[in-house]
Amino acid sequence: MHSDDHAAIERACSRLIAQYAYLNDGRRFEELAALFTPDALLFRHSAPDTAIAGHDDILAAFRKRPADMMTFHLCTDVIVTVDDATSAHAQSRILLLSTKRPSEEDAAPGPAEAPVPGVFHDRFSLTESGWKFAERRGSFWI
Repeated sequence: MHSDDHAAIERACSRLIAQYAYLNDGRRFEELAALFTPDALLFRHSAPDTAIAGHDDILAAFRKRPADMMTFHLCTDVIVTVDDATSAHAQSRILLLSTKRPSEEDAAPGPAEAPVPGVFHDRFSLTESGWKFAERRGSFWI
């Protein structure tokens, strides 16, 4: 594999990790679910041994989030390893900040919860519509 191809795969997969955070924090759950392959597995930090399988179930899980919860996912130390031209895997660190959304438009958000550090281990697949998560496995660090 040419080094330019290798670098392009690393960038595409790193971008997916960042998109996941932005879409999640923006509560753009349909777009978030679209980052996954149709048969993808998602293991959330809060239930690292329980798989959520496929677009429909992943979307449904995100839609169950409390409407008054605001989140801020900070993703760092992303290391993508290219397996071949159609698959890659990665690890990254996450710092989750959250608080309650204010009930009035002009009010400030409530006090923030303590930051929660965690890690993600990801598998990616190249699909007809580009790189997607095939598996995303999160766990809290503490």
